[in-house]
Amino acid sequence: MNKVKVSLRPIVTKINLPTVLKTTILPGDSIERLFIATQVGEIFYIGNGGIRNFLDIRPRIIKLGDSELGVSRGGYDERGLVGLAFHPKFYYNGLFYLHYSVAGTQGPGALSEPFQPKPCDPKTLNLKWINRETQYDHIDTIEEWILQSNGQPQKRRTLLNLRRPFFNHNGVNSLNFSPETGKLVLTTGDGGSGYDPFNLSQDNMEIAGKIIEIDVDKNTFLSTPPVVTRFNELPSPIQESLTVMAKGVRNLPGISFQRYYNQYIKYVGNVGQDLVESIFSFVHYKPIPVPQLVQASLMNTEPNQEGFINFGWRGWEGAFPTSIIRGCSENPALDEKPMAYYNEAVITSVRRLQPLTSYFHNDPRPDKFGGTALTGVQAYMGNGIPDLTGSVVFIDLARRESQTQVRGVLAYTRVRTDGNLNDFSVIDTDYNFGSQSAYYVSLGTNLDQTRLYLSVHGSMKVTDFNQGTVFEIVP
Repeated sequence: MNKVKVSLRPIVTKINLPTVLKTTILPGDSIERLFIATQVGEIFYIGNGGIRNFLDIRPRIIKLGDSELGVSRGGYDERGLVGLAFHPKFYYNGLFYLHYSVAGTQGPGALSEPFQPKPCDPKTLNLKWINRETQYDHIDTIEEWILQSNGQPQKRRTLLNLRRPFFNHNGVNSLNFSPETGKLVLTTGDGGSGYDPFNLSQDNMEIAGKIIEIDVDKNTFLSTPPVVTRFNELPSPIQESLTVMAKGVRNLPGISFQRYYNQYIKYVGNVGQDLVESIFSFVHYKPIPVPQLVQASLMNTEPNQEGFINFGWRGWEGAFPTSIIRGCSENPALDEKPMAYYNEAVITSVRRLQPLTSYFHNDPRPDKFGGTALTGVQAYMGNGIPDLTGSVVFIDLARRESQTQVRGVLAYTRVRTDGNLNDFSVIDTDYNFGSQSAYYVSLGTNLDQTRLYLSVHGSMKVTDFNQGTVFEIVP
């Protein structure tokens, strides 16, 4: 892996926490514009040298960083506006899609105390999410909007309403269109807490922990679908518009497609628990239509999962059985790492996809880094940074070795033709953030993947406003 150095060129500064970076061409326009969605509910675009307002849905967004119901998060939150995608024919039809957490839907959460599995206590390993109508954290919605001829966006319909058990793991950059199928791809996290308390990600009926394709060209004739958590709770017309591409998801920062001759390589990054962050790649897959999943559940049979993608969570964290890290009292310099879920690791051992590359939360190698959370994965097809052409660029929220001020990490890897695990290399940047912290929160590209955009926030707290900067990554 070549050592690569890049520059960060600021495009816009002093905005709220930026969650999605996308480009598109507005109807009647001739230039590709960079769109920026913020977690609090604003969408801007860069036009004619300045930043322009596109849509503001802040009143529709749940109160973020809240300490309601006795739970204080200190301003940290993973809810809000987390997905934005433009229809492939946006220039002609004006359609775009949003994923956000709905105002006024705050609930008490699915558990009364934080979840911590104890391998020696079976009561802690296999919990059930009960009383879902009252024991939940919030509701997420996926909506279709249209840019009207007068330039004003308007909501057209709701595609899904999802009840979520906890405040975290809702996905980020969670909506992307597939250039292969033309379908909207929704990446849903496992619902949150930690260790997936209810094992939702492996349950075929649970919407949480999946990658779902939505055929937005199918009219379900339902402008307001019911609030659900499971596929079998959806009305038939909605079920018929959905296929499931993958399961075993913990939390994904979106999906990226890279054209390779006459096919596409798909990349996703699965955020880790305590040990490792992982990036997966696959070319061929056989999605399962939701009606087939529901039918198999009714018949108490397993659907045909040949070619179906499984990332292995919660039994596996990347290439490793999920472990619980405990300090060794007799030797404080060492950690004990017992397996959290032996049975789940065995069941998914041969069904799961192996990661393309992984990086660790603690890494003794001098040329690597200790990560915190994977926050973006994008293919890069440009020639401006030759050493990165054809590679997969990714970012981590915060380098653990940061001494005084926090710094995120930019890195890259490549697909191996033999399908084996690959190494990765840190990308050096020359930008001086000074005394400001710099959390790397999202990564984006333009339409043909020849440009890379990075968003940085000065704080972990969504309630610390006007601390966001969007950069272009340049030679």
